[in-house]
Amino acid sequence: MSHKQVTASDGVRLSVRVGGAPDGPTVVLVHGYPDNSSLWDGVAADLGRHHRVVTYDVRGAGESGKPRPRSAYRLDQLADDLAAVVDEVQPDGRVHLLAHDWGSIQAWHAVTGDRLRGRIASYTSISGPSLDHAGAWFRAQLARPTPKRLANALRQLLHSYYIVAFQLPVLPELMWRTGAMRALIRRLEPDENAPSAVDGVHGLELYRANMGPRMARPQPRPAEIPVQVLAPTGDAYVTDPLQTEVQRWVPDLWVRRIVGSHWVARGKPEVVATAAAELIAYAETGAESRALKRSRAGETERGRFAHRLVVVTGAGSGIGRETALAFAAEGADVVVTDLTADTAEETAKLVRDKGSTAGAYTVDSSDGEAVTRFAEQVRDEFGVPDIVVNNAGIGMSGSFLDTTVEDWEKVVDVNLWGVIHGCRAFAPMMKERAEGGQIVNLASAAAYLPSKILTAYGTTKAAVLALSNGLRAELAADGIGVTAICPGIVNTNITGATRFVGVDADEQQRLQKASSKLYARRNFGPEKVARDILRAVERNIAVQPSTPEAKVAYVLSRLTPGLLRAAAKLDVAP
Repeated sequence: MSHKQVTASDGVRLSVRVGGAPDGPTVVLVHGYPDNSSLWDGVAADLGRHHRVVTYDVRGAGESGKPRPRSAYRLDQLADDLAAVVDEVQPDGRVHLLAHDWGSIQAWHAVTGDRLRGRIASYTSISGPSLDHAGAWFRAQLARPTPKRLANALRQLLHSYYIVAFQLPVLPELMWRTGAMRALIRRLEPDENAPSAVDGVHGLELYRANMGPRMARPQPRPAEIPVQVLAPTGDAYVTDPLQTEVQRWVPDLWVRRIVGSHWVARGKPEVVATAAAELIAYAETGAESRALKRSRAGETERGRFAHRLVVVTGAGSGIGRETALAFAAEGADVVVTDLTADTAEETAKLVRDKGSTAGAYTVDSSDGEAVTRFAEQVRDEFGVPDIVVNNAGIGMSGSFLDTTVEDWEKVVDVNLWGVIHGCRAFAPMMKERAEGGQIVNLASAAAYLPSKILTAYGTTKAAVLALSNGLRAELAADGIGVTAICPGIVNTNITGATRFVGVDADEQQRLQKASSKLYARRNFGPEKVARDILRAVERNIAVQPSTPEAKVAYVLSRLTPGLLRAAAKLDVAP
């Protein structure tokens, strides 16, 4: 990485570094307060594989000059600094911007001004709104007050306590020089590097020179380029509405909520780099990734799950197929699996008929290595899924004493291990992507409705329910919901393949036919379960019984479990 000094319009020297791919699009990274350009080390390394990356210490920070006058830190001067860097590193053509915190604030000022008009191709902002937009946003909340607007304004004011403190004389400087401020930041942000006290002291002038005038007399200006806002879900300083409700000033806007703290650029650099690269690629080529399509603000969606990627296992027929089709009808792209290639491809074709992209794979869900390979294929060919439906399962009926070890191994391998394998394969990549998602596991009313002829089957489904509840708690902080679907009697072809233990072949066939007739008379189709699955995903419901009897049994299992145990002795089964 080459290092150079760039002289700003007022003579201040700015420390600039240029690295990455020399022939790639140029992206300029602007850090915030109280950081220096080292904030971007991880992001720059990732972006640098395909982009020419420019970082610089803003005035008052790092190796750049630290002027004393407060007027030297006004936004107009900061925008001039950015322009000087851009002119030096790329005299002709356009650059892309990625900025954080106060870096974002000054980048907004440049993006919406005239000094760099025609020189910026795209802008990705993290945790730093335009002060003019912020001032107008506050006025709008108070001019047309509703409980929600007032709550949003109050929440942001509570998050902005430090801004008031920074206006005080002497005290903020004293806190920096004694180490109190560094300790406070480390307490609020354990993953944040301890900032320099010198940078902290000089950067106070950013607040003192700009906050009052801009917030009191905002002059919001439009951004005429593609803008992407990355809003960390755990930001302790900038609330989501303040930084995302900017569409009236940004016609070409994408909003992506990233699971992380204020300093997500340091904590999850690969996530930030990927998001920025997608917007850069769109500005350069016009190709819009699925993630960008999903995040575009103000677009008329083609369905509730437009541009989501959904994986459904065991989707060759029944609940799995209907679930795949239901998601496709709501705008999702769908990847399906089944044990046979023909049935999987048939479902995929039906998905394509609805205008969605589809992929079909032959996968045995009980084979952990096969599921892992499948998940990696999906990630490489389609991307990380937004929703995973672990649906593959088999039926088994008969008494415990007639159920052999081989029977147990089969039903556990498919119904329980199949779900475990699916969760293990997809949950880590969903967590790493840091944009949330939903995992849906097919359990059954048999999970909470005891039956003396469904012991093995009910055991696996109860385990799926317990697994789902535990995983839901574990992944909540990552924005990933987990739902257990519990159908009752549903008319699918699973009854024709159900294993009845302890009987000969002729009796096996007779019981399968009788079971199929019973379920057909019940006339509750798999499309109704699919409807409940979509509703549960949309609302992030933990446990969703489906079919009337499953819903009644679920309530009774919580209120009068003894009654259900008594009914089980009479062979009352789902």
